[in-house]
Amino acid sequence: MKQVQKRAEPLALLEWKAQANEDWQPSFDILQSLEKAILQSALLEEQCFVCCYCGPSVEASDSHIEHFRPQGGFPQFGLEYSNLHASCIRETPKNTNSHCGHAKDSWFEQSSAISPLEDGCEARFRYSLTGAVEASSADDLPAMKMIDVLKLNNPYLVNRREAALSGVLDPNFIDTATSEELMILIEGYSRPENGRLPAFEHVIASVCRSLSLR
Repeated sequence: MKQVQKRAEPLALLEWKAQANEDWQPSFDILQSLEKAILQSALLEEQCFVCCYCGPSVEASDSHIEHFRPQGGFPQFGLEYSNLHASCIRETPKNTNSHCGHAKDSWFEQSSAISPLEDGCEARFRYSLTGAVEASSADDLPAMKMIDVLKLNNPYLVNRREAALSGVLDPNFIDTATSEELMILIEGYSRPENGRLPAFEHVIASVCRSLSLR
């Protein structure tokens, strides 16, 4: 999971919601195309163009607006900006590669749900060089649940994470890297360029931190 720092809600969305009256109430389902595009753009920008759950690079064309608390069970949060994120995959997949927001669908359990806004949420997950993800703590049941619900060990995602890691951490570097070199790598990958973070930056940072503790 990638931690998200929320920014200010887009003015266009605030103005659209402010038009509410006795005869008309705004909802996500009737959000106009212009305001929806502005909303999605704002979400992508605050996430530095990576998915809030699995971390690959995303654009408006291959992402969707994700409701952390699903609309079906929590209609009051349908247009609540703090409840909205950008998740990968634009359309609902018709195959087994569904993951992240589409896999989560209408699921929500207050006791298990870990929000991308939660401080320290990234540290609750750890990754292996083979791309697999697990809970950092053996007793962190919510982290295990989120991995299952979001299908974060989907083979497609595991392979992509492994490719991203092998492109940065080759065996020779792993064998010789000092803690200082690993921290420099983490800092470099954590710094956005032109408002964008590298794909799977939080995964690379997590593995580097683990390696630095050897």
